[in-house]
Amino acid sequence: MSSEQKLDPSLLEQTKQQIRSLVNEISHIAESDIAPEEFHAEFLPRVVTALAAVGGAIWTVLPNGQLGLGYQVNFQEAHLHDNEEANKQHSRLLYKMLEAPDQGMLVSPHSGGEGEDEAGNPTNYLLIFGMIKTELEPVGLIEILQRAEANPATQKGFLRFLQQMTSYATEYYKNRQLRNFGDRQTLWTQLEDFSRNIHKTLDLKETVYTVVNEGRRLIECDRVSIAVKRGNKCKVEAVSGQDIVDKRSTTVRLLGKLASAVVACNEPIVYTGSTADFAPQVEEAVEAYVDESHAKMVAVYPLVHEDITEHDHDETEKIQKEVPKPFGAIIIERIEDNRIPEKMKKRIEIVVDHARAAIGNSLDHDSVFLMPLWKLIGKSKVLVTARMLPKTISVLIGVLALILILCLVPWDFYMYCRGTLEPETRRNIFAREDGKVDTVFVQHGSLVFGPGHDPKDPNGTMLLKLSNKQLEADMQKTQGDLAEVQKQLNSLNESAYRTDRLDERIRINGQLAQYKAREKSLLIQLGILDERMKELEIHSPISGTVMTFDLANKLQSRPVQPGQILMEIAEPQGNFLLELDVPEKRMGHVNRYLREQRKIDPNAQLVVDFVMTVDSTKNFTGKVIDEHDRAENKGENETTVQLKAHIDHPETLPESKRAGAGVSAKIYCGRRPLGYVLFHELISYLQKTVFFWFK
Repeated sequence: MSSEQKLDPSLLEQTKQQIRSLVNEISHIAESDIAPEEFHAEFLPRVVTALAAVGGAIWTVLPNGQLGLGYQVNFQEAHLHDNEEANKQHSRLLYKMLEAPDQGMLVSPHSGGEGEDEAGNPTNYLLIFGMIKTELEPVGLIEILQRAEANPATQKGFLRFLQQMTSYATEYYKNRQLRNFGDRQTLWTQLEDFSRNIHKTLDLKETVYTVVNEGRRLIECDRVSIAVKRGNKCKVEAVSGQDIVDKRSTTVRLLGKLASAVVACNEPIVYTGSTADFAPQVEEAVEAYVDESHAKMVAVYPLVHEDITEHDHDETEKIQKEVPKPFGAIIIERIEDNRIPEKMKKRIEIVVDHARAAIGNSLDHDSVFLMPLWKLIGKSKVLVTARMLPKTISVLIGVLALILILCLVPWDFYMYCRGTLEPETRRNIFAREDGKVDTVFVQHGSLVFGPGHDPKDPNGTMLLKLSNKQLEADMQKTQGDLAEVQKQLNSLNESAYRTDRLDERIRINGQLAQYKAREKSLLIQLGILDERMKELEIHSPISGTVMTFDLANKLQSRPVQPGQILMEIAEPQGNFLLELDVPEKRMGHVNRYLREQRKIDPNAQLVVDFVMTVDSTKNFTGKVIDEHDRAENKGENETTVQLKAHIDHPETLPESKRAGAGVSAKIYCGRRPLGYVLFHELISYLQKTVFFWFK
């Protein structure tokens, strides 16, 4: 009985019906407008199923002319990667099929030449090829792995079926090319308008607003924004559909942080719902922005200058590229949909490329040194017209006269500074021993007396009393040891008095000598400890007034160390002097004028004019002492140098003078040109930051 007689007619009809259904599905897929990747994923599995094949693959022609794997179904069954030579032979077969004039071909298993450059089928399967080729170019190949035991008639049926399916794939690519041509024509029209508008001006503000509004229209998205890098952060400069960007808005600030994070990484990101592949800092910025803006799709592309430089190398070396740093970012958003169609992807790439060039040119234009001045000069032709020429000449003469006055007219040159009025006689009180402050006997403004002047204490007024537990313990231990030694001495003296034996008396005398030496050492230690205990009581070394504020909070129950300044005592009824804090950058003028004066008079001193802050109606004068120290930084941003100055007539100071009173002073530094007096700080700045580099 033949094999045809054994087939179940109902099963055969069911199989045919299934194949027809698959063919209809393939025909429907070929007519749809989907991406090639989606088409391959829908097309190839149905073809393999309809042919009841082992597997298959779609090979696509890449832009460089090479073949790449577009999609595969169970193609690993060919075991090509197990044998490198077989893989090469199969690759040569693919390129041979691509150049063949036929639209399809059968290749038997283990067929082909045996040479190293020969193409062939190294697999155990029958290979069925179908070529996808439009009128313009070859698109790719369809390769099917089929079992080899089928008879020749069946194999030809397989080939005809694959050729029919290949025609559907060819029709899909033809339709796609036609749609691309139509889209491309529309795109070129829109792109021409877009390019003309964004390159119309070099003004940065106009350029970014044109890019976002025209770019949104070209991309067909919901929102486009531009952020420009300012320092280490990006600031949002333009948002499509908005005339003014509210930079205090939470959404705008979060968008700026997102742009800053992406620009720092210098890698574009596309958010469509998942942040799994993003860097941590980018992930955090994306999530914060999406939570605030509720956007479904956010794409951020860094904007960089296209000035990558290539260095010459041998053929064996790789071309090294210097990646330029981004100067900003463009952000594309969709509010309701997270999908990015293929057409939108291409348009985004075009907008990003043109925005990079237009905004980069605008930034370069704005960064030209003194650009506003050059623009003004370019617009100043009207100044030399016949009607305006007399006025122009008059203004130039006035400007020239002003310059001559600034350069030639001498003027008194002063260095301004601030300072305080301080008593000439004052002392800092230091701690002489480690300890903790137990009692503070004085406060700010307390009157104290020096040694011999206080009726209550000949050592002077007691200021502080410290405690030192270790010192007290050492004192008690030494006293105990001394008492024990003295007890032993008394006992030995009594024993020596009672004994009549010579040898016993000699032994006792030896012990007495040892204990007396020990007693002498302990007495010395006790004296030293007693002196140290006295140092815990701090007395005033001079008569005067306590100048330090808030002593109780600063010192009470606080540990102190030897050499630590505890307070300051001054004699407010004595003479006063000035302590001036001169900015270090102005000390050069002071020292220069002093050297000039010392050449004439070795004892010359600088003159200081000052007024007291509490009463600025009366001026006083003084002389700078020929010494200065580095002053502490009193919360200012610049280092100051402390100068001291004697007051010429201290008796003329107001009776309300007090220690620490603020003064405003100016130190006379000779006569210099008026322009230098007015602009000396600007001149010094230019000499330090500009002219220095050209010397």
